[in-house]
Amino acid sequence: MANNISSRIDAPTNISLSSNVAVAHSLEYKTVSVFLVLLVCGVGIVGNIMVVVVVLTTRPMRTPTNCYLVSLAIADLMVLVAAGLPNVADSLTGTWVFGDAGCLGITYFQYLGINVSSCSITAFTVERYIAICHPMKAKTVCTVSRAIRIIAGVWISTCIYCMQWFFLVDIQVGQDGQQFCGYKVKRELYLPIYLIDFTIFYVIPLLLAIVLYALIARILYLSPLANQPDTSATMSRRVCRESSEMARTCRQGGAKKALSSRKQVTKMLAVVVILFALLWMPYRTLVLINSFVSTPYLDAWFVLFCRTCIYANSAINPVIYNVMSQKFRSAFRGLYSCQLLNGNLWSLSAIQSGFGTIRDLRPIQAHSSGGDVKRRAITETSTDVTMQLNRDGHQETVNGAIADCHTDMDPTVLKGGRDPDETSSPAGDEGSDQSTMHNSTET
Repeated sequence: MANNISSRIDAPTNISLSSNVAVAHSLEYKTVSVFLVLLVCGVGIVGNIMVVVVVLTTRPMRTPTNCYLVSLAIADLMVLVAAGLPNVADSLTGTWVFGDAGCLGITYFQYLGINVSSCSITAFTVERYIAICHPMKAKTVCTVSRAIRIIAGVWISTCIYCMQWFFLVDIQVGQDGQQFCGYKVKRELYLPIYLIDFTIFYVIPLLLAIVLYALIARILYLSPLANQPDTSATMSRRVCRESSEMARTCRQGGAKKALSSRKQVTKMLAVVVILFALLWMPYRTLVLINSFVSTPYLDAWFVLFCRTCIYANSAINPVIYNVMSQKFRSAFRGLYSCQLLNGNLWSLSAIQSGFGTIRDLRPIQAHSSGGDVKRRAITETSTDVTMQLNRDGHQETVNGAIADCHTDMDPTVLKGGRDPDETSSPAGDEGSDQSTMHNSTET
């Protein structure tokens, strides 16, 4: 029975992980456990669904980096649904209620989501390194089509790898007659499997991330451009056209803006990696220690803390995107205000059509009495109002209403062309790397 108890700690969540039955079955423990799991999993499920929706439905958001973030969001959803929610039923009933098929399927999808999550983090770390440290190579390597192929390869290979869990788990019956989903192999046989899993999907990704982000930081913060004093991002285009010196200054300002954007995106992804390392550390450390000691440490409250950290890791990424990414923040708001944008675009189109009609009447006004004066007045009025509309559109404000979806749509919808920088934003937080142009990898 000791082997069965110690083996139960190795599965993330779908089983009871406490050797103290009295504490695990107490009302206080069940209340806290169910509340934490439902809160964290609820927030995580909603947030990750929003990430998937805004990237798949918003054309400027479809960048290589965001493709990897969609893969990460789907993997996190899998962890929350397959690991978090079954634990609620286990905590309430005190026994496994999903049967033998549920034991196999839930355990498989748990490890599939965990491993794909780790691989997705590794993939966007490598992609960031190539995009920033090797910008010329990034033009052909960091593309959406290649990112999709890499993601498909990750999911297929991980699905095959995780099939081993179909042969390692089974329904177990405790001394009190309660059923639980546990491992049917001895702890000595499971140890090599766990160590391989621990090395491939935790140690190697973290070591690789440390090395690559150190190289990225050297480029972003130690490059000559990074040490130059910042130039005004609001310099007028009209002034830039008047002088070649001013034009060079504007180009330098654009380069500084792109560098600032790359820094912001890299910081966001680095935070994702750091939280992955920290939130998985309690569980990984506990399992590693219990794999070598004769009497495993199975304190109910500490095990609950480890499980909650796992769920939080899968739930917190959308919060990070919302806090650190202007484009994701605008895209999330856009899910609720696209109807307002559609109405504003229709109004703006009608007003611009009206101004076009006024400009077409200028030749007629020219033949009338005082035509020159009237023509100049109409021209100046049309120009002033059009400039005001352009400024208002840039500020995402039309007739005093905020159009939150504005940054979610292709900025060339009203221009009839393609924006060479698909991921640029008015705030400049997540503009694309100028070196990658159409193959921008910024979020």
